[in-house]
Formats: sequence, structure tokens, C-alpha cells
Amino acid sequence: MRSIVLSGPMASGKTTVGRALAAKLSLPFVDTDEVLIAKAGAASVAELWNREGEASFRAREAEIARELLANPSRRVIAFGGGTVTRKDVRRLALSRALVVTLRARPATTLARVGDLSARPNLNVGDPAARAQELLTERAAAYAECHGSFATDDQTVDDLVDEIAALAERDPVVVPLGERTYTIDLVANDPRALSLAIAELGPSSIITVTDSNVARHRKDARKALSASLAIREHDVILPPGEEQKTMVSVSAIWDAALGAGVDRDVVVLAFGGGVVGDMAGFAAATLLRGVRFVQAPTTLLSMVDASVGGKTGFDHPTGKNLIGAFWQPSAVVVDLGHLTTLPPRQAISGFAEIVKIALSHDEALFSTLEEKVDTLLTGDLDALLPIVRRAIELKAEIVMHDERESGSRAILNLGHTLGHALETFGDYRRWLHGEAVALGLVAELRVTRALGLATEAPIARVAALLHKFHLPTEIDAATLRRALGHVSSDKKRVGDSLALPVVTTVGQAAISKVRMDAFFAAVDALKDA
Repeated sequence: MRSIVLSGPMASGKTTVGRALAAKLSLPFVDTDEVLIAKAGAASVAELWNREGEASFRAREAEIARELLANPSRRVIAFGGGTVTRKDVRRLALSRALVVTLRARPATTLARVGDLSARPNLNVGDPAARAQELLTERAAAYAECHGSFATDDQTVDDLVDEIAALAERDPVVVPLGERTYTIDLVANDPRALSLAIAELGPSSIITVTDSNVARHRKDARKALSASLAIREHDVILPPGEEQKTMVSVSAIWDAALGAGVDRDVVVLAFGGGVVGDMAGFAAATLLRGVRFVQAPTTLLSMVDASVGGKTGFDHPTGKNLIGAFWQPSAVVVDLGHLTTLPPRQAISGFAEIVKIALSHDEALFSTLEEKVDTLLTGDLDALLPIVRRAIELKAEIVMHDERESGSRAILNLGHTLGHALETFGDYRRWLHGEAVALGLVAELRVTRALGLATEAPIARVAALLHKFHLPTEIDAATLRRALGHVSSDKKRVGDSLALPVVTTVGQAAISKVRMDAFFAAVDALKDA
């Protein structure tokens, strides 16, 4: 369990709830306002504010927050109401602690404040209007949290219990302003998905799955339906990447509109990456956009496809060429779903974990090398921290580049050739992870041939993929024949490709490579 930061508007109960929460968890409690005025030698927040002005006050506040977050000791920290309005402080808090936003209506705030002279940021013109103005200005900052609780009508004891339960869950957060969402990681706990959906308060649910998942995970589906007293409609699609078409998306639209859904519906993607992509695109376009929840059932979709909001379907000329960015409202990763996966599907997902480790985290790559044998046994306890770290990396990347206009493109490592192979093989010859594994090794060799990378990572990457029983060798003739599909790749810009290049294990960057040079380098490869 990490430190817990309580944020939110003034008089939302941060200090009161914080002290009670700290007592329950046997942790120290720190109020940043108290530390602030003590360090500044001021009698009160109001005195310091009036003496130095807001800019100086915020600078002092940020410095104290950074000092507290740098301390590895676990504690409960109550932030001042404006502390998280600084993006650097907010993002640091999200990376170092569990951040909880406590909310209160303006009327509640005014009733709790009492003497307005003690609240200089509220004592401006009409206090009620000012309270609402502050809430509006800070809405995006307050939304970036691991959990949010209204304190108007809740007892302190109830709030403490709810926050303690959230801390026990310890979700991963994808901070995107008011579109922020969390990712819960569990093992064989269907209650987590029920809770995530119930918290959204949907008018109805459209559950999208495929026939394989519907058959093998029927008990989990029944448990979900039994726990939610909400009108539910199922859309069961044929399985396989070759079904990732407009026809399948249209089937989801038809089912939803035929059921008379309204804009409070939630589309639930209960399946692998194919189901998630199509359900997400259907949600993005249905009634001009409705909420959706990702419940990934494959390792590949857990660590990659379910996080980040990429949705869409394939076109005969290439993979994922039609789609939209549409972030889920929640993601629930239950490793229990992996126990019924066919071995080939289960192994395929490790390619995406190897990819993100190779491009962003050498420590994770080393852990994979050390634990590959244990991971292949299906040990969920060993797998959980691996999956969590891969998701954390993906969430951080999405936070900085939601729409793939910059650094997120590094996650396409192995996918330029991988997608070309998938399309060439009619989405039947190789699973996505298998194609990515082939693409990783081939692209490492291509970038080496182009003088953009060294030889060093190639053997290490190929060895690890081989230990995961993933393919690493493909005849050069097949690779060349698949090259025609690179021309329709989304990463192409004019006559160039935005190509991820591994500089060393754990680090990568984007290089602009001319298409003719890329084709020539691939053409020159011996059997890879």
C-alpha cells in the first residue's frame, strides 16, 4: 500500500477524514497547510496569502508537496485545495501515491467554512458564485485521481471505509483530465467488474463478446448479470481477427438501437483485443458517443489493447485503418480469465509485454528473462506484477501522448512489419502477438542495417521471445511479399515512415525513414 493523498476543494473534509483514515490504517497524518504556515512563520493560511500573494503561496505549497512525496514512508497527506492545480505536482502525486478527491457542493462548502476571512480565495465577491467558479476551474485537475467521493451526505466513518477499500484495490490510473479512468487488477474476482459498472450508474448494458469467450467464461458472465439489476443485452460475435470488420460493428449498433438504448447506456467489451476494439468504436459512434468499459480476457488485451482508447476495425488494405480514439470509463483486468485461454493465445500476449519492456523498461525486460519459466506455468501470482508494470508503462505513455502525435508512436515497435504480416496472412496465419514477435526481430535487424541501431539487442530479444515459444524466424521471401501492405500503414507520412528504433534495451525513439530505404533494407535481409 502506498501513501494516500487527499485532494479536493476547501472544506470538503480532507483534514477531518485524513486524520480518521490515518488512525484506521495506523499511519502518520500530514496536513500540508499546517506544514506550510509553520515553515513560513505565519499565523494562518489567510495571513500568508495576504502577505505574499497567491503566486508565492502556490510555490511554497508545491515545494512542500514535492518534499512529502519524495519521502518513501507511507502516510496520509491532506493537500490544500489548490495544490493539484499545478500539473507537475498532480502528476507526481499520481505516480507516488494513491490520490483521492473529496468533493463537496458549494452550499456545503459555505456552510462548513463559516468565517470567510479565513478563506481569502473564497472571500471574493459572491462566495457561492466563487465556490462554483473554483470547482469549474479545477474540475479537470480534481478528476485526475484514483478515486473520488462526495462528502456532503456521508459520515466520516463511511468515507474512511470506502477510501481504505480503494487503497486495498490500488488501481492504476490513466490521467486525462475529466476523461480520467482507472484500471483494476484482480485474480478471479468478478465483483470488481460489477462494482466498476455499478459506479457508472448505467440505464442499460450492451455486452459485446465472442462465441469462444461466451462459452468458456459463461460462469463469470452469469455472476456479473446476477449481481447487476440492470437491463442487459448481449451481442455475441464470431471469434477471430478476420471478424474485425464494419459488419461486426454494425451488428453492435443494430443490437443497441434495437434495444432502444439512451445515452446513459454502457457498452461492455468482454473479450480480447478484437472485441475491445470493435465495442469501443461502436460506443464512440453510437448516439455520438456513449460510455464503455473494458473487461479484457486475453493477456494481450490486458496489457495493451484495453488501455489507451484506440478503437476501430480492419480494412482489406490493412489493419486498424478505420477507427477513433475513445477512452473507456473503466478497465477491469481479471487474470482469472486467462485460465481458460488456449496455450497459443496465452503465450501470444507476452509479445506485447516484451515490446513495452524493450522500448521503455530494462528492469521489466530483465524480470521477464529471469521469470519466463514461472510465467509459462500460468502462475497468476507471478504474472500479476508483470501485467501491472506493463499497464503502468502504457498508462504513463498515454498520459503524455493520448492521440499518438509523438512518443506514443514508439509503442508501434514491431508493428509496421507485424501488421503487414497479419494482413498478408489474412489474419489467420499468425496471431497478433506472433506477428509482433516476428516484426520485432525483423525491425531490429532493419534498423541495424539502416545504421540507426546497434546489433546488441537483437540476440537478447530473439532469445527471450524464443523462450516464450514465440516465433522469431521468417523466410525473407514471405517478408518481402508482405511488404506491399506497409504502404497503407497508419505510420506512413508521405514517402516516409515514423519508425520506432531501439537504442538500447529499455530505450527507444522515433526515426523518420524513407519508404524506399526501408523497403531496400527489408529486401536485403537474409532469412530472419
